[in-house]
Amino acid sequence: MYTNEMHLSFLSISQNEAFARTAVASFVASLNPTIEELADIRTSVSEAVTNAIIHGYRSEDNGTVYIDCIIEDMTVSIDVKDMGEGIEDVSLAMQPFYTSMPNLERSGMGFAVMQAFMDSVDVESAIGQGTTVRMKKKILAES
Repeated sequence: MYTNEMHLSFLSISQNEAFARTAVASFVASLNPTIEELADIRTSVSEAVTNAIIHGYRSEDNGTVYIDCIIEDMTVSIDVKDMGEGIEDVSLAMQPFYTSMPNLERSGMGFAVMQAFMDSVDVESAIGQGTTVRMKKKILAES
């Protein structure tokens, strides 16, 4: 059984979104994913990190975003966590096209994108305590 883990933290600035997706993609590369699987993971991490920065910390530069990645066999688990504002109604926030910030021209598709690209997406949130997005994807080994 192959197991590995990575823990990462960085400031909640938009420039770090690209860093986060690249770091996670590099970590997952040890599983030899397909280009499509890697793109799915990169996109999902981008959406989760962007949500933490834009919604969790309201684009303020003084927050910290945390990413924990665990590989067990051929499954990668990715947690993206902020200690920001939290989500009042998670089920509402996860509905396609819902956005709490329409003035910023947000599409409200972040969670829908994550759900389309990952095998599972779970969200835990508490007002004033932050949000954790938990995503899993099994990497299918090519014959």
